Parts: sequence; structure tokens; C-alpha cells
Amino acid sequence: MTTTGRLLGSGRSADVYEMDDAWVLRRDREGWGDAAAEGAVMAYVREHGYPVPRVRPSASRTDLVLERLSGPTMLAALTSGLIAPAEAGTLLARLLRQLHALPGRNPADPAARVLHLDLHPDNVILTADGPRVIDWSNTEDGPPGLDWAMSAIILAQVAADDTPLTTPAHTILTTLLRDPSPLTQSTLTEARNRRAANPTMSPRELELLGPAEELVRLRATF
Repeated sequence: MTTTGRLLGSGRSADVYEMDDAWVLRRDREGWGDAAAEGAVMAYVREHGYPVPRVRPSASRTDLVLERLSGPTMLAALTSGLIAPAEAGTLLARLLRQLHALPGRNPADPAARVLHLDLHPDNVILTADGPRVIDWSNTEDGPPGLDWAMSAIILAQVAADDTPLTTPAHTILTTLLRDPSPLTQSTLTEARNRRAANPTMSPRELELLGPAEELVRLRATF
């Protein structure tokens, strides 16, 4: 197991530790992911020009060594007023389009693309050199419409709630859905089902899935 330094932050299922000025270690606490597979996907999309942190090769299921980035998450930038909600929605749409323009990895399914499946404001770091997309633990190959649906349903869960982020989430969602995309009713249904099966969902987040799905259906152009 890789030696860790100072704890820099914690998420729902992982902790991030300092290694040195250039690298950090993300360690999965729950054992749900596969860090080696995740790192391989990140290396693949980076080789094709997609904005992700550098990664070191790993054979571990729990430990992933990543480039240390400097800058706020898009979520932090939203709450501090450094980025407007409409700008955030436009950026998320651009990152999705850019990802799905990369060549697929499965010759048996030419239509399949690398999907992030968790692209939302807390998984985008705004560095001085541009955005970097992090947390590829849910990644898989599949139809791009599912990626758009997952981002939409995640944003809609926040928009359907009653918190300080509700209003910005509405604007981000509206901007995202205004962008032409391969989102379909079937991929939206699948996205809701995947969120419902996600073991990290809180009871409140599960309650919001129905209103969130309806919110997306009302605003999407299928």
C-alpha cells in the first residue's frame, strides 16, 4: 500500500492525501471501485487530448496516484461567485461533447464512447490552465446519451431540493439541456435507475429522484 501524507479532503467513498508538491493519492475507503481500471481510462482520454489530471500506472483496486491540481472545484467557484451558473452549464455541456468526440475503445461497438457518468460541478477543477475533470470511478463505455442523462439527473436532484444551491442548479440544468445532445427518454430512465441503486445516495437524495426526473423531462427536448 502506498505511503500517505497529510489528508487533503474526503468524499463519499474516498480520501485524498498529499504525497508531494506534484502528486496526491486518492484512496477508496469502501472498496467499490477499481483504481487501476479508472487510471487506465484517464490515461486513455488524456492521450486523446481530454482535460484530466496525469495519473501514475497502478495495479491497485484502492489507490490511485494523481497529478496535484491547483484551483477550486466548479462547485466552490459557483458558491463564491467566481463563475456564473449559466457559464457552468455551458462548460459542462462542452466537456460532455468533447469527451464523446474521442474515439471509442470497443471495436465491436463503434457507437460506444467513454462515459464519465458522474460529471457535475464538484468533479470539475478550474485550474489556471483550464478545467480538469476528476473522479472517473463510475466510468464505462456506452451510449453518450446516458452520460448526458446522468449529469442532468444529478443536477436536477439539487434543483428539486430547497437549499442555497437550488436556484443555481436550475440555471445550470436549463443551460445544459438547451445544448443539443443525444439525451433520450430511455437513457433518462436508466440514469434514474442507476442513481437509485447507488449505495452512496442519502434517503433525501432518493426522495428527490422522482421530482428530478420529472424536472428533466419537462425541460428536455427529446
